[in-house]
Amino acid sequence: MLSGVVPRVYERWWRPALGRLMKGVLGPGMADEHRIARLLLGLSPGDGVLDVACGTGNFSRDFARSVGPAGLVVGIDVSETMLTRAVGDTRRSGVEQPAYVRGDAQELPFRDRSFDAVCCFAAFHLFADPMRALDRMTAVLGPRGRIALFTSVRGRSAPLRTVESVLGARSGARLFERRELVHALEERGFTEIRQRVTGITQFVGGRLE
Repeated sequence: MLSGVVPRVYERWWRPALGRLMKGVLGPGMADEHRIARLLLGLSPGDGVLDVACGTGNFSRDFARSVGPAGLVVGIDVSETMLTRAVGDTRRSGVEQPAYVRGDAQELPFRDRSFDAVCCFAAFHLFADPMRALDRMTAVLGPRGRIALFTSVRGRSAPLRTVESVLGARSGARLFERRELVHALEERGFTEIRQRVTGITQFVGGRLE
């Protein structure tokens, strides 16, 4: 993700292919992912949205269309090459709201209660300390703030869990237990929690009290 090669193929080839592999053949496609994100975040015109690990900005641009000219979208990513691509693609798309920041999801450089919604799709399982990142994402949300995550989930069968453990160890990705993130959100004050499991992935979101 830090190279100059992946950003060029990320949006059209890399992300859809990897997502399909993890979600399974019958899992949602990229257009469905965008719809699920908007549903979990419940975006309205004028909202402020933080897109964590935004990559090339494909979700950031979509959120900008939902919140309109009165809203704000900020994408943050650790990769300079991804952000360079995000800025260029956003300019070419004609969408003006998104701003992009280089930074660490575990140390989000924003004031508490700065956003109405936070999204983190396809990166949460790659963070060195995902629960620290979740704490920071929670902190930057205002009252009734919404969160949406798309990340990994472990299977139920013993053979599958063995294979997953080997793949996880080799890739550096963390595999979350089926109810782990639901409980993590509950512990941080989220309610109305929704979860959808597909393949070895899950969509999970909630709203702060």
